[in-house]
Amino acid sequence: MNESTIKIRLMKAEDFDAIVKIDEKVLKTSRPEYYKTKFERLVQSKDCVPTSLVAEEKDGTVVGFVMGEVYIGEYGISDDKATLDTIGVDPEHQKKGIGQLLITEFMTHLKKLGIRKVNTLVDWNDISLIHFFSLNQFGLSKTINLARNI
Repeated sequence: MNESTIKIRLMKAEDFDAIVKIDEKVLKTSRPEYYKTKFERLVQSKDCVPTSLVAEEKDGTVVGFVMGEVYIGEYGISDDKATLDTIGVDPEHQKKGIGQLLITEFMTHLKKLGIRKVNTLVDWNDISLIHFFSLNQFGLSKTINLARNI
């Protein structure tokens, strides 16, 4: 398999099971409730701008995905910004350029929507994911993520 056999398209509700399965393979834990909430908001909501994409093989098998959304003014942030909140590539298909292809298509799609900046959060200790995003032209933000334990 090479990049030319992969098609990138907008995510559909029918992709739910494939995405949950890929996420479970990557994280070694199942999170169907997380994706149920995301799908309700990102795929099925009439108020949400479609931004999430899947990578599929010629036979229609989903091998990767990227999910995000356009800001609509929360926290005083203008609507020319978006988030990339979840990305996954089936472990059997990693290291073949699919993640980079997903990021490239995601950015192209967002640019057509008028988006000028994309934010994402990465665990400080996840060196491989930080490296991946760095290779895809992400850098440190001027925004600081604050947290409080309760």
